[in-house]
Amino acid sequence: MSILSANKLRRLSLGFPTLDDVFTGFELGDFVVIRGNAASFMLSVLSVRAQLISESGGLASSAVFVDGGNSFSPYEVAETARNYGLECRTVLDKVYVARAFTAYQLSSLILDKVCPVLQKTRTKLLIVSDITALFLDRDMPKLEGRELFMNLCSKLSEIAADKQTVIIVSYFQRNLTGQSLFFETVLFGKSNVLIKLKKKGQIMSVSLEDHPCVKPFRIDLAVDPQYSYARAYGGAGFG
Repeated sequence: MSILSANKLRRLSLGFPTLDDVFTGFELGDFVVIRGNAASFMLSVLSVRAQLISESGGLASSAVFVDGGNSFSPYEVAETARNYGLECRTVLDKVYVARAFTAYQLSSLILDKVCPVLQKTRTKLLIVSDITALFLDRDMPKLEGRELFMNLCSKLSEIAADKQTVIIVSYFQRNLTGQSLFFETVLFGKSNVLIKLKKKGQIMSVSLEDHPCVKPFRIDLAVDPQYSYARAYGGAGFG
């Protein structure tokens, strides 16, 4: 079997048995957008699941987490690791986190700094949280913000294809302004998988809205009522 064929067999599943029966997950080279109120939770889950072996729906890989929404939670990651019977510190050590506090910082991380980290760590999962938030800051010049965001999305698409990496970003729809709709159009145009996760009570609705090979569907899943949206704060830089 060739290396390319072996890579194609590596998929990152979402970890819900009923869902995994109808949707095998994300393949190397996918540029995925996850939206909805359960998106942050799923990013934490996937940063752990990526570390599982392929037979368990993982990538046998560490994860690089570029935090654009100040939403990375080591507590949530640790709790997920415990649920999988993994050693929390070992799992956390394999999630390389960098926080951005401005659109310029986020752009610099993606355009200039993330590829060397992916190469050095041989990581096959890159996560970017709340990708549009910093570009919607009122102090961000609109035209400059649009140009930076287009470059960022093009770079992510390039990384997914060239590095055969799964790229997953979270997106939260805010006020429907011309600027936010522009960002949404660019993001959805560059990505190839769009999925919506919406939690209400103990039910999470999973809607696959766009995929190059799988027809759209929706499925409702029962989830653990104890999961939370814990938040953590810290400095910038990969660590």
